[in-house]
Amino acid sequence: MPARMYAVGALLALLVPALAGAWPVDLVVPLESGKEHFHKLSTVDWVEVEDASIATAEVLPGSNELLLTGHSTGRTLLLLYAGGRFAVWRLTVGTPPPEDPAPRLAAARKACPDLKTTEGAERGLSATVKDTACRMALMELLRTDAYVARELELTFDVPVLQEQLASVGAGLQPLGLEARYSGAGIVLSGTATPEVHHRALWELFRRSVGRVPLNDNVEVKAPESPEAPVAPPDAGPAVKAEAPVPVEVLPPPRKRNRKP
Repeated sequence: MPARMYAVGALLALLVPALAGAWPVDLVVPLESGKEHFHKLSTVDWVEVEDASIATAEVLPGSNELLLTGHSTGRTLLLLYAGGRFAVWRLTVGTPPPEDPAPRLAAARKACPDLKTTEGAERGLSATVKDTACRMALMELLRTDAYVARELELTFDVPVLQEQLASVGAGLQPLGLEARYSGAGIVLSGTATPEVHHRALWELFRRSVGRVPLNDNVEVKAPESPEAPVAPPDAGPAVKAEAPVPVEVLPPPRKRNRKP
């Protein structure tokens, strides 16, 4: 039996307030290949791993325990969903090739003039996102493990938010869903199967930088199963017609006269 590791976490703590998932990830979880790792969550509806060849995740029936299992060296993402909120974790199995965020941080500093970083107990990154160049530079930096969501403080100019919304909308359109801003938050709407809903949340995460309040109004419906054709009533085996039997027809008997 694989060795087991146990940790306690709170999914809601990573999701309050209900924020739209966006780079960077909420948490980085190290795993060992062939070993199981347990997380006790306060609540969770479903989970999905980006690359199951690197790691898998399973919510144990009848509980909010999350079982993570490493399979091969590498990095992958885990999406967790609960009550209209979602988070994304990075699962790191073994010792994958190290990332060097320094060149990306230098590029982000150049594109975002007021970008500031702090280290130690108050470790974090703050910036004002005023244009496309800054947004894209931050996205490249935040795709690494340099920072997690709680260490980020970004302020967006309105045109940049509109640009990001257009990118999200382009990803959702083939799925038949829509995204729009309502006040300071983003609203997802439409009708989708569970599979399409999952894909929509991945698109929202991958195309966004920073967090805004999320209102997930997607109506999730199970796909309709095709109706099976109705078979005709079984009348039993076919009856083979028999050859006609020749019948000889005799003439009626002749009447005989009686003598007086």
